[in-house]
Amino acid sequence: MTWFSSPTDAAARLGDAGYLADTATATTAYLAGALEKPLLLEGPAGVGKTELAKAVARATGAGLVRLQCYEGLDEARALYEWNYSKQLLRIQTARGGDGAAPDWDATHDDIFTEEFLLTRPLLTAIRRDEPTVLLIDEVDKTDVEVEGLLLEVLSDFQVTIPELGTVVATRKPLVVLTSNAARELSEALKRRCLYLHLDYPDAEREREIVAAQVPDLDDAVARQLVATVVRLRELELKKAPSIAESIDWARTLVALEVRELDQAAISATLGAVLKHSTDHDRAVRELRLRA
Repeated sequence: MTWFSSPTDAAARLGDAGYLADTATATTAYLAGALEKPLLLEGPAGVGKTELAKAVARATGAGLVRLQCYEGLDEARALYEWNYSKQLLRIQTARGGDGAAPDWDATHDDIFTEEFLLTRPLLTAIRRDEPTVLLIDEVDKTDVEVEGLLLEVLSDFQVTIPELGTVVATRKPLVVLTSNAARELSEALKRRCLYLHLDYPDAEREREIVAAQVPDLDDAVARQLVATVVRLRELELKKAPSIAESIDWARTLVALEVRELDQAAISATLGAVLKHSTDHDRAVRELRLRA
């Protein structure tokens, strides 16, 4: 499958899918497909890393398989595990009416089959025959051991299951890894990936994003909203507003039929964009809003 025919094609099709990609983003998305290399997206939370993977799937008609990473994620949750309760039931059934112990060799071959295999996202993506985008989200939240597992999978796109043998991908998925840079990823993992750092867009591009996602918002209000968000990001907040929160704020203003984003309107709707009380208090002080 040809994911995109060129960077220009990538930008156009991502735009049609609702994602406004700049030149660097469109070029890297094209190269990830053309070179069949995983794409590592790094940057602050809420700048569109996860959404880019979803947009690639929408733009190309591919299926999306998502592995949401978290502390404590292990091979059983990322790759595969056996349905132990179902295996136990089969063993008990094999005992027969006389209660005699089953023949272990026969039972072993019976219970370690596809029927008892629970596939998790990594194995699911590798086994799919259809075009697939594999999203490994927030990989920086996992332990280093999981990176070792990813290296094995992403190097050869194959998985060895001792009881069944080696499963080789018939169609390589387009892999997108995201990281909020909570910790430094290993050089071995980075070496296998194309890399793109996504940051908050400039004011004009963010206005274009907001306008595309919330077309009912008045253009003057959109400009006021983006200008306010830019000011909020300049403050030392616990959590700076993301692009997604800018869009949520825009939808809030449309729902309230706000025609001008004055201090009263900002104060009344600030909860749509700031989610910590300390950030809210700082914004009220710095922007001189009505408390």
